[in-house]
Amino acid sequence: MLISLIVPCYNEEASLPILYEALCDVRKTDDANRNYEFIFVNDGSRDKTAEIIKSFAAEDKAVKYVFFSRNFGKEAAMYAGMQKAKGDYIAILDADMQDPPSLIPQMIKDLDSGEYDIVAARRVTRKGEPKIRSFFARRFYRLINRMCDVEIADGARDFRLMRRAVVDAILSLTERQRFSKGIFAWVGFRTKWVEHENVERVAGETKWSFWKLFKYAIDGIVAFTTAPLRIATYTGFFFAIAGFVYMLYYFIKAIISRIWDTVAGYPSLLCFILFIGGLVLMCLGILGEYIGRIYIESKGRPIYIPSEESED
Repeated sequence: MLISLIVPCYNEEASLPILYEALCDVRKTDDANRNYEFIFVNDGSRDKTAEIIKSFAAEDKAVKYVFFSRNFGKEAAMYAGMQKAKGDYIAILDADMQDPPSLIPQMIKDLDSGEYDIVAARRVTRKGEPKIRSFFARRFYRLINRMCDVEIADGARDFRLMRRAVVDAILSLTERQRFSKGIFAWVGFRTKWVEHENVERVAGETKWSFWKLFKYAIDGIVAFTTAPLRIATYTGFFFAIAGFVYMLYYFIKAIISRIWDTVAGYPSLLCFILFIGGLVLMCLGILGEYIGRIYIESKGRPIYIPSEESED
């Protein structure tokens, strides 16, 4: 049996040696003496990540790699790793050690039991994470689970071990704007959650700023639900009815009083117009998000472009 461990990398020169040593420990402690391959995907790093990966490959035949021509993002890196993986079991884990490799042996045992197709990691705490990020992360999971037909577990990470059939199902979804947490939930299969405490990075700095996470959240919502479009429709319908009733009220009032006062109520009318105008722009923005994704998908561009790749 072959087990593939995929590691997306972006400027991770400080943490890679620590991670590689941990992965080698996992391989050494495997009682079943299974074969392993370590697939490092260099996502356009600007430090010495590529050189370090090549040094691993020169000493260890189990190390494979894919280098991107530029930074295409973690989603593309995970997709490339799954494409290259040949294993019967395939795992994805971050290079910063926030996905503890020490969990892999137990995850393998869980898959060996035959009861599950996926064993996925889930953080039960966000200790060490900025409070504002934790707050918005929890709100995001509540919001997307109310909107989507699939449920995405709060604290779910990309760190998971999957059977070959699961990975093949994921690879069959070739959309360019990828949101893997949603894709993992959408394909289904029997899943076991492994809970663990939050682990801080062993080295380096996070590549995920607040605005990158915010954009990622928008991508996830747009990719897996049309609820914002429905909200825009319902809001427009509500204010159209309210506007008609408002107009009818003043029309009747003018007939009864025989006075059409164009000055009174001007400030409130102006505020009402500005409010409606803001809602219209918001609805146009929601439509723009979906149309923009249709535009990107229609181009059919590749998810990533490799500049260098190890031999299989």
